[in-house]
Amino acid sequence: MKRLSFLFLSVALLLQATAQTKVTPTPDILWGQLFRDVQTLRVFPDNKTFVDCTPKETPAIILAAYDQQKGKAGFDLKTFVLDHFNMPPVYHTEITTGLPLKEHLEELWNVLTRKGDSAQPYSSLLPLPGAYIVPGGRFREIYYWDSYFTMQGLAASNRYDLIEDMVSNFGWIIDHYGHIPNGNRNYYLSRSQPPYFDLMVDLLQQHSGDGVYKKYFAAMEKEYQFWMQGTAQLKKMPAYRRVVKMPDGSILNRHWDDNNAPRQESYAQDIETAKTYRHKDDKAYVNLRASAESGWDFSSRWFSNTYDLASIETTNIIPVDLNALLYACEMILSKAATANGQRAKSAMYLKNAQKRKAAVVKYCWNPSLHYFFDYDFKDKHLANRWSIAAAMTLFANMADEAQAIDVAQQIDEKFVKPGGVVTTLYKTGEQWDAPNGWAPLEFLTVKGLLNYHADTLARNIAVRWMRLNEKVFASTGKMLEKYNVEDMNLSGGGGEYPTQDGFGWSNGVYLAFYQWFRNK
Repeated sequence: MKRLSFLFLSVALLLQATAQTKVTPTPDILWGQLFRDVQTLRVFPDNKTFVDCTPKETPAIILAAYDQQKGKAGFDLKTFVLDHFNMPPVYHTEITTGLPLKEHLEELWNVLTRKGDSAQPYSSLLPLPGAYIVPGGRFREIYYWDSYFTMQGLAASNRYDLIEDMVSNFGWIIDHYGHIPNGNRNYYLSRSQPPYFDLMVDLLQQHSGDGVYKKYFAAMEKEYQFWMQGTAQLKKMPAYRRVVKMPDGSILNRHWDDNNAPRQESYAQDIETAKTYRHKDDKAYVNLRASAESGWDFSSRWFSNTYDLASIETTNIIPVDLNALLYACEMILSKAATANGQRAKSAMYLKNAQKRKAAVVKYCWNPSLHYFFDYDFKDKHLANRWSIAAAMTLFANMADEAQAIDVAQQIDEKFVKPGGVVTTLYKTGEQWDAPNGWAPLEFLTVKGLLNYHADTLARNIAVRWMRLNEKVFASTGKMLEKYNVEDMNLSGGGGEYPTQDGFGWSNGVYLAFYQWFRNK
């Protein structure tokens, strides 16, 4: 019965998307038992491989052949897949060797650029009209929050043509699907990622003027409505989708996913995790997926037991960084409304931001520990697990001066390592915990500290991060998805797949830091 309920929900979600634009059914629905066999038997080491394949014949022909052949002696499932599907493309592009890192990265933009897509029958790819940057490695499509940090490097490289293409793509996605999914794959449609679209528009506005606010204001509002959808439902229940009613009646946000089923691209791993899931709420898959929406998949931030993935409870958590980011979005929406001559809306968004700030301070600030933490709204207490996510309050200009001083001091004392800032203080084996550092978190921390004039600390972190990037590049010729910031002689680890090279947001943040700290 559970499997049927998952199937019905997936179909319902696809019908919602199809009402706006035509969407191919997700791989689990399209390929049924073939999909489940390929993923659970680990035909490919990475479950993402099969969901990114394209078929050589129609599903009807392939599924009929599978039913006919699978029970025969000598049948080999991998051979069957290779016979009937095209493998995802592997891009190899010549790039000049021996270049200094900055010049290498500027040349690498062309390697990571994908032109507008053409629709392919039965593909999971959601085709986009304009050019975009992919992260690299297994990540063959555009990713939502990655793109904001990639854009920082594009701006440093004066590649505003690509920034404009990418912002336009995201506006197109909002118009056609109602929100920006995790990435432009149909199996990502049930969730988003941290909402940076308004900040992307703001970045472009700083270069091109208020006409950008006018062009994208409707899309900005539509995405905000996606994140606030269901607020009216909170009269009857404490939480609905991504909105949560706090004990005092204020509204804050959480991460969510509309599909309570294993992620198609991590199907086998999710099934294994669900077998040991600690809670009795039948939300193992929603919590795993919600963590993927956060971008921090996975981290001790989301566990009731700090060191145990099976205790994941993401949907019970009010993330301090998500709400600080939405505060920044509301402030930008207020500016954009003014640019569009809509003063009443401008005042409304400003008021929403002020309410959110008050609620975040009330529920996420710990005055005795002098730091911002996530809040567990189910059990009504601060999580008090140390993470660099608190730096978002500085990045969003949401903290007051005294709080900012305290947060900066705690970052300096607890999070600064030889290679930059570490994600959390806990070594759990998960990729978004110690000893790893990630480019977006380095950027948010450094920019947040600069916002509050902690320039020396900001420079120290940025220089440490750049030196780590340069050291790894000198020895491998690659930029990586994540790094070990505690021991610069070891690589970053953890996670569901090997460390990827490429790598969009690492390239972008390095170039931004280079512009800020090396060109001066």
